[in-house]
Amino acid sequence: MKTLLLVCVILFFNSSFSTGLLSRFLSHNPPPPTGALRSTDAVSTKYFTQKLDHFDSNNSKTWFQRYYVNEAYFNSNNNNVAFLMLGGEGAAAASWMSHGSWVTSAKKYGALGLFQLEHRYYGDRITQQKNLRFLSSEQALADAARFIRAMNDKYALASDVKWIVYGGSYSGSLAAWLRLEYPSLVHGVVSASGPLLAKLDFFEYYQVVIDDLASNSEDCINSLKVAMTQVDELLLNPSPTENLTSIFNLCEPIEGLDSSHVDVETFYMGITDTLAAAVQYDGITKFGIKDLCEVLTNDDGRKEIFRLSDLMALTYGKNCIDVRYQSQVDSLTNTTTDEHRMVRQWIYQTCNEYGWYQTSNREDNLLGNGCPVDYFTKLCADAYGPEFDAFYIKNRIDITNVNYGGVGINVSNVVYVHGSYDPWHAVGLTETTNPDSPVIVIEGASHCAILYDIAPGELPQLTEAKQEVDRIVGEWLGIN
Repeated sequence: MKTLLLVCVILFFNSSFSTGLLSRFLSHNPPPPTGALRSTDAVSTKYFTQKLDHFDSNNSKTWFQRYYVNEAYFNSNNNNVAFLMLGGEGAAAASWMSHGSWVTSAKKYGALGLFQLEHRYYGDRITQQKNLRFLSSEQALADAARFIRAMNDKYALASDVKWIVYGGSYSGSLAAWLRLEYPSLVHGVVSASGPLLAKLDFFEYYQVVIDDLASNSEDCINSLKVAMTQVDELLLNPSPTENLTSIFNLCEPIEGLDSSHVDVETFYMGITDTLAAAVQYDGITKFGIKDLCEVLTNDDGRKEIFRLSDLMALTYGKNCIDVRYQSQVDSLTNTTTDEHRMVRQWIYQTCNEYGWYQTSNREDNLLGNGCPVDYFTKLCADAYGPEFDAFYIKNRIDITNVNYGGVGINVSNVVYVHGSYDPWHAVGLTETTNPDSPVIVIEGASHCAILYDIAPGELPQLTEAKQEVDRIVGEWLGIN
């Protein structure tokens, strides 16, 4: 049985499909590079004694925060450049220590070392899992600031050391905010696909998804429209030989339920998730926009709804799909600690700071009514307590935007990079008049594509963007 565990969306390719949508899309952590660590790299795993609460002087509790370090480029004569990658809503991955565009720049500019700091509450040292009180962006930023100060002391770095910080997706947001909050510690930031505008109803997400599919072919969109119409019709008028439960291999029947029933809404989210998964990481994972459209437009004589079912099966596997809303709640209230089980933490963060609920609110109703914003606010309250109602969530979102400035963030030495195919660019900074914080939008690129090594056959404009970011970093360091 596959539990959808969805919340109509952001992203966890570090976890398995069995954890479902919520984990992979409400979160949007970029998949780590697939290459092995290079034998020439001096990569080690270490732990840093971190404060649990940076804002209460009476709280002396600590925990061990995991980080990776690559000292292959250490040069005792050049102790004024260091690179740091911030972890996001998932376990830190050692493969980033040998791969990625940041490694290329570190070699070129002689960085003392590459550090990757895992985010609190994620990874192998999950603290206070039953109590998420200390899980926030403010605490995470303070973690990074304290870590930088400690590394300055540990490696006897020069007083004018220049820390260049990298982040992708949520950690791309954190990287920009770190420069905003701690400018004396961070010299420059590469923010890849970082959403900056906290927003309750992130309806723009699926607008971008539909536009991306349409860019492949109108036939793709037309097939999707027909399939969704057939889904709507079968929900209202099932037959013994043709019904949604059998076509989509659902574990429990949804026939007879009202279209606004939470189990039906969860089912519709499973459909939209399959679209989002292919679009968000197009060109990075094996199944992208072209592959999705080939399935939808495969005219094999069957109705379009069966092609959509094929698409779902590719995403969720051969086992039956659990679309019960209560299964979503049960997963979010499960406090079992597991390095690869991060759903509870990330959804809590969306309820407490960001929103970013990817709804199907479109005038053409192409994706049905299965992703209403009320579904998400209800889920927050059912999972984390009645105080997490719509009023609370909206207020917390407002506080986040006031604290960090949303897309009006006022900070220098940050380069914001987005792919036009990435739905998250809709809440990121894609235009600016600030010459000290340039924006790069890569036509046809997807989520966090800028972070990976230059690959044979990749989009020429993506290669150019990676080279431009490298040039900007060198300029910040006074080398270019």
